[in-house]
Amino acid sequence: MFQWLKRYMPRGLYGRAALILLLPVVTLQLVVSVVFVQRHFEDVSRQMSRDLSREIDLAVAQPELAAPLALDLRSVSEAALPEADARRWYDFSGLVVTRTLKRFVTGLERVMLPDDNDVMLYVRAGDTLYEVSLARRRASPTNAHQLFVNMMVFGVVMTVIAFLYLRNQLRPITRLAQAAEAFGRGRHAPYSPAGAVEVRAAGHAFLDMRNRIERQIEQRTMMLSGVSHDLRTPLTRLRLGLSMLDDAEREPLERDVEDMQQLIDAFLDFARGDAHAGAAEPVDPLALVETIVADAQRSGRAVSVAQLDGAGEVSLKPAAMRRALENLIGNAVRYGTRCEVSATLTDKSLRLRVEDDGPGIPPERREEALRPFVRLDPARNQDKGPGVGLGLAIAADIARAHGGVLRLGQSETLGGLRADIVIAR
Repeated sequence: MFQWLKRYMPRGLYGRAALILLLPVVTLQLVVSVVFVQRHFEDVSRQMSRDLSREIDLAVAQPELAAPLALDLRSVSEAALPEADARRWYDFSGLVVTRTLKRFVTGLERVMLPDDNDVMLYVRAGDTLYEVSLARRRASPTNAHQLFVNMMVFGVVMTVIAFLYLRNQLRPITRLAQAAEAFGRGRHAPYSPAGAVEVRAAGHAFLDMRNRIERQIEQRTMMLSGVSHDLRTPLTRLRLGLSMLDDAEREPLERDVEDMQQLIDAFLDFARGDAHAGAAEPVDPLALVETIVADAQRSGRAVSVAQLDGAGEVSLKPAAMRRALENLIGNAVRYGTRCEVSATLTDKSLRLRVEDDGPGIPPERREEALRPFVRLDPARNQDKGPGVGLGLAIAADIARAHGGVLRLGQSETLGGLRADIVIAR
């Protein structure tokens, strides 16, 4: 029902808190102002103007009573009669005064309200035109604006105090969100729980979770380091044994051992989390892409730079991002004949794109292709190399470590697979 309001609502926590704080205050002030103007200010002005009308009628009927009634009464010519009533456009009490006096003063022709101090009335009594001058304070309250001023001043003061207090309450939530976001991107930001009891409980739960994950990663790394050492020893013995065979028999077996070594390295690198190694630093992504493509071209791969747009630096882990792009480029040239790499840097995001002219991946299997140890057939031919289905999984993991995402699609230029790493700035 209120979906259309969402586009106008602030998205930040401080903005929404300020809206929740200011909206009731402003609404209350408007309601009080309207009620005061309608119920109090108008009623008082009407009552004072009505009492004044009796004194004016008495002074016009008996001019000798004008001085005791503090009224300046004098007869004037017809030329002195103004053409119309006059008041300032923002003088709302003047509306009530004019309406009440014209209703109760006999023979009233004009009501002039030039300022907050004076009132001039033109009253006709028979053939005589009188000009009646009096103080404005006798027709309406003189300090009615004080309520509005006090209400606005104290409303602003209390709103500022409430916002400062609310900011102190929201700051621990913001710090918790920043620490969680940093941990999701592979960084260890210092954080200590603070704030309300509920926020402290959430902070302690986050610290416990972070510690458990770090202990699990550390234990897994230690275990896999031992596995790596244990597996490399028999592979070395196999190589030594194969070196004593004839060339015709040795070469295919050595290729198998080399494939086994590459598979073990791929398993260990993925499980060990090497993609997260290193700290993020300001990097020129366009220069990084050019360097990676140049290295691939020197190794004999059919890779080219299609497009480089934008300028600036982005906080990246260079080694991890290089590995992600090299995996994508390796898959592209393995299953296609050529590959194009492009990079687009805007104020909001960084997009790194790798396209090939291979068979691509069907839309219904693209999500499956991002899982570890998944090889698609026939979309990815297993005779093309010794891969174990970790290239896309590692690239997706690196993209998530940078707070981004890896998206697969169909290349519009080459017709094969299109892999986009999109990272928000």
